This record gives sequence, C-alpha cells and structure tokens, in this order.
Amino acid sequence: MRWTHWSRTFLLVACGLSCGDDSSSGKAPAENNVVAENPGPVINVDNPLANPDDGKPAGNPDGTCDIPMAAGPADSSNPTTVVGDGTPTSCTGDAVIAAVAKGGIITFSCGPDPIVITLDRPAKVVNDSSDDIVIDGGGLVTLSGGGSSRILYMNTCDEAQVWTTDHCNNQETPRLTVQNLTFANGNSKSETEYDGGGAIWVRGGRFKIVNSRFFNNICADEGPDVGGGGVRVFSQFDGQPVYVVNSTFGGSDGFGNICSNGGGISSIGVSWTIINSVFSYNQAVGNGGNPAQEGTPGGGSGGGIYNDGNTMTLSLCGTTIENNSVTTHGAAIFFVTNDHSGNIEIEKSIIRNNQGGSWYALPGISMHDDTRTSVDDASVLE
Repeated sequence: MRWTHWSRTFLLVACGLSCGDDSSSGKAPAENNVVAENPGPVINVDNPLANPDDGKPAGNPDGTCDIPMAAGPADSSNPTTVVGDGTPTSCTGDAVIAAVAKGGIITFSCGPDPIVITLDRPAKVVNDSSDDIVIDGGGLVTLSGGGSSRILYMNTCDEAQVWTTDHCNNQETPRLTVQNLTFANGNSKSETEYDGGGAIWVRGGRFKIVNSRFFNNICADEGPDVGGGGVRVFSQFDGQPVYVVNSTFGGSDGFGNICSNGGGISSIGVSWTIINSVFSYNQAVGNGGNPAQEGTPGGGSGGGIYNDGNTMTLSLCGTTIENNSVTTHGAAIFFVTNDHSGNIEIEKSIIRNNQGGSWYALPGISMHDDTRTSVDDASVLE
C-alpha cells in the first residue's frame, strides 16, 4: 500500500489520446475494462434490513467543512402536511405518497421512537404542486421500499407528473429537499423507462440531501449507463449542484447500496457538492464498462460515486470514501467528462481501501488524465 498525501492545488496537463480514452465517447478504453477477482460481499437483496436504525449515523463525524447557507437544512417549522397523528400505526406508506403528491413541507408525527414506513410504490412529486417540497423525518423516520419498490421520484419531463414549462430539462422548480431521513431497502429493478435510482430518482428543478442515510438500496445489476443504488440525478437547473450534506451512503458492511454503476450515487451531466459525508461499503456490480466491452452487459464502475457528462464539477469537502468495490473502474469515484471540460475538487477528505477495477489516474479514482483536479489537504490510500 502507498500513502499519498496532497496539501497543494494542481492542474493535470492535457494529454490527448495518450490518456487512454475512447475518442468517440470519452469513456474508458475497452482494453481497460477488466473484472475484479474479489469485488467484495454482495448484499442479500432478498432479505431487506430488518432494522435500518442499526446503521451508522448520518454524516462524517470527522468532517469539519463549513456548510454554505444554500446547502443547509430547509425550514420545516410550519409544515403543509404532518404525516401521522402521533401513533406509529397512523404513519403509512399511502399517507407518505399522498403528502408528497400534495407538495409543500412534510413532517411526521409517529410517536417518540424510530419508525420504518414501507411504501409499496414510489412517492411521486407533482411538478405544479408547489415550488418547494421538503420532506423532514426528524431523525426518527425511515422510508423503506420493502426490497421491491423505489421510494421517491421527481421528474420535470414526465408528462404524467405535469409539464410546467416548455424547457423541462432546465427549469428552476420544483426544489426538492430530503432531510433527517433514512432511505432503506429501495429497489428500482422493475423500473424500465426511468431506470437506476434505487431509493431516489430525480430530473430537473433542484435537489438537496441533508442529514440523511441510504442503506441497502439497489437498482439494475448490469448495463453500461444505469446507475445509482442510492440516488440517480439528471438536469439540475442552470447546472447548479446537488448538495449532499452530513449524509451517509452505506457506512458499514451489509448496509451499502448496489447497482450496475454508482453504488452510492450516479448522474449524467450533473454537478455535486458533497460535504461532511460518508460513502462506504457500496458496490458497482456490472461488468464490462461503458461502452460495454464485447461480450459483456456493461457497467461495474463507480463504487461510491459515478459521474458522467460534459461540463460538471464534483466537489468533496470533509468526506470519507472507503471500502467500496467495483468490477471495472473507479472503486471510489468514476468521473468521465466526455468533452474533457469537467473538474474535481477534493478538500479535507479521505479516500482509502476501495477495491477492484483498473484505469486509475489517482488511487480509487478513474478519470481522464487531463481532468482538471484540485486536491487540498486530502489523503488517499491505495
């Protein structure tokens, strides 16, 4: 093993075709699409977590980065809807689904103890319900897909959820915030048109995750582009970032999220700002990369994080990415900017002990050699 520690900022020089990229797609070259011999244990998806509250707390206890005002929790003190009447039995999946469709600020009154609310179908945002949708679990609520359903869905380009503009792929609202929640046992394998995103799938508007946990969520286990065992995101307004703050994806063995690509999160053409968070024990279990190597179904990249697209930024501060695994590329992070215009910023973060794969520009990180990368006071263990 080698300990590499950077406390400076640098720019990697352009290298053209010698970087080992596919000149037509910007993806990793087929000759580098290898399968890891031991990508790690796979969660038994037929046996959902019985008690998600046993998982690690939300966020990185060692994270010390400041939280910008825009990335902080939303005010939920004046809720539009309170799910429940103070008793656990009143907090049902149907009540959550109805509250999300209504929009506005959603809180819960389910009693003093932690509770798991199981949904048998996704809760779906209606795009003209309100400009802001806030779902605040108060640190006690787990929303579960029961091992068979995605949990939450927002798509400004889905006509069934109401078109509100003629430019659905770039509109300011709805703005969706999930905070103080646990998302567990989501499963989007049955989704065909909008695949990926085992727990949450988002397109359009703005999206933010605060003080939340993602445990044992899964999506399709093969395919070159499908991704996001925990979360999949597209088309954020004006290219503004998705904020992930004080949140945990996995956190301990048996609690990680799994998909073909992007065990934790996945996106195309989306920027992310991830602060004081943890990605661990997530898995990308596809095989063959993107584009898929001949004779393979494709996938297997981005154990913790999978980012694909053009001009985009992945910013990490106070974040730990460890013990994730892949079969193909990017055990910690897969970041491919097809036109070579994107960049990665890593500050006060730790990336270590991620397993499997090949085509590494930095330990655990698969990207083109000319990706603009700034690394400041961050540690990487190979």
